[in-house]
Amino acid sequence: MALNIVMLGPPGAGKGTQAARLAQRYGVPAVSTGDMLRDAVQAGTELGRRVKAVMERGDLVGDDLIVEIVRERLRRADTAKGVVLDGFPRTTAQAEALDAMADGLIVLDIAVPDDELVRRLSSRRICRDCGAVADPAVAARGAAAACARCGGGLVQRSDDREDVVRERLKVYQQRTRPLLDYYRQRPSFESIDGLQATDAVAETIARVVDRMVTARQGR
Repeated sequence: MALNIVMLGPPGAGKGTQAARLAQRYGVPAVSTGDMLRDAVQAGTELGRRVKAVMERGDLVGDDLIVEIVRERLRRADTAKGVVLDGFPRTTAQAEALDAMADGLIVLDIAVPDDELVRRLSSRRICRDCGAVADPAVAARGAAAACARCGGGLVQRSDDREDVVRERLKVYQQRTRPLLDYYRQRPSFESIDGLQATDAVAETIARVVDRMVTARQGR
C-alpha cells in the first residue's frame, strides 16, 4: 500500500520543513498546494488556464478546482509509492475528496500555541533578492544580516507583521481547524508537539509514521 501522508498545522508550525524531511526519509515526493498551482499554470493546460484566470482575478481557488489539481498530481508516476501533502486538504470538502483519491492516509497535525507562532513568523526574514527564508539565527543579527545563499539583504514579508499573523491564525482557526474534527478519531491521526526543536519534531514524526506503517502491515 502506498505511503500517503497529510501534514496539517497552522502557519509557522513547520509543515513544509517536516514534509521535506519525510519525503526524503521515505523516498516519496513532497508536494504543496502552492507548488501544484504554480506547476499547473506553467504547464499551460486547460486546467492550468482555469487556475490562472482565478488567480489573476484575485479570487481564492475553490475546492472543486483544487481537488482537480491534486487528482491530476496524484496520477503522476512519481506518486506510485506515496506522497506527502503539505497544504492540502484545507477544508472538509477537500478531505472527503482526498479519501476517495488516496488509500491509507496518515494524518499528522503539528500543534504549536498561537503566541509561539506569532513570535516565529513576526521574526522571520527573507532575502529581498532571491526570496530564500533566512535561518533564524542569521535573521536575529538584525541590519547586519545577509542571505546565506546570495548575500542579499533580509526583509520582513508584509504578511509576517504581527497584526497580519494574528489575522491569518484567526482565519486558520475558522476555516481549517474543522479538519482536526474530521480526522481526530482515526487511528492513523496523530498530533505532534511542534514546540520541540526541528530535529526533535522530525524524530517524533518518524517514530509515529514507522509505528503506523508497521501496524498497517500487520493487519
